[in-house]
Amino acid sequence: MLSNPFLFAVMRHLPAGAASWLGGWLSAHVARRNMKLRDARARANLAILRPELSPAEREAMLTRRWVNIGRTMAELANIDRLVNDAHVRVIDKEGYQAVLDGPGPMIAFTCHLGNWDLLAAHIKWSTDRPGLGVYEDPDDPRIAAQLKKARSSYMGEAIGGEGAARGVLKHLTQKDRATLYILADERRDRQVWFPTFGRPLEPSGNLSIALRLARKVGAKFLPFYLVRTGGPHFALHWHPPLDPKTMSDAEIVAALDRYLGQACIAHADEWLALHDMDLTPSSHDVT
Repeated sequence: MLSNPFLFAVMRHLPAGAASWLGGWLSAHVARRNMKLRDARARANLAILRPELSPAEREAMLTRRWVNIGRTMAELANIDRLVNDAHVRVIDKEGYQAVLDGPGPMIAFTCHLGNWDLLAAHIKWSTDRPGLGVYEDPDDPRIAAQLKKARSSYMGEAIGGEGAARGVLKHLTQKDRATLYILADERRDRQVWFPTFGRPLEPSGNLSIALRLARKVGAKFLPFYLVRTGGPHFALHWHPPLDPKTMSDAEIVAALDRYLGQACIAHADEWLALHDMDLTPSSHDVT
């Protein structure tokens, strides 16, 4: 959908609910057939992460996952219509708002669950904190251009590529109560390094950068994620902030890994990165 400007325009002109449904249908019935390798990877990883499920239950979960991917891509054209209380229900909304209204810089830390772009847009909509997102452009320039165009309508400032680290540091130190939005389950070397699922992996990539930045500027971590509750409707879950002033890096990593790792397993039917890694090597020691 992102590489097809005509289809993207169609999604924008449809009602948000209809566009979401159509995107899910196309993904499950068309895209899935053309992405057999990703489907096979997701199936193998799901068998490891959810061994208690029967083969039929796992297949049903994989189908729901393809539907969620398609809905999420279609919803990119309508994010501005979904950023409201009618589509996003915040768990303990008063507590969440109190956290956002608090002092100091913050690192909003999440994974590709539910609709991650809607989550980024929602945190911008929910607070007066200056926001900055860290992103990596897709390899396909057409998809990258379409994605940038879509995000410009609902997302705050975003940064990526060379010089990103300097820009992030400047944002966190020079803007009062600045917020940084980071997706931790990045794909590198044909592997996803977070969550660990018990694998002996050291913090790296965005997680390692976030830890260093938090120490340098005194930023707290806000672990949170968004999951679909039906159609274009979602629930926002969050964890009390993790403070580097009172926690070691190891304690922060363990808390992030536990909270978001459990979310990715419980909501594997909405986790994009399930098809981007290979959990089968015995050296990974998945628990």
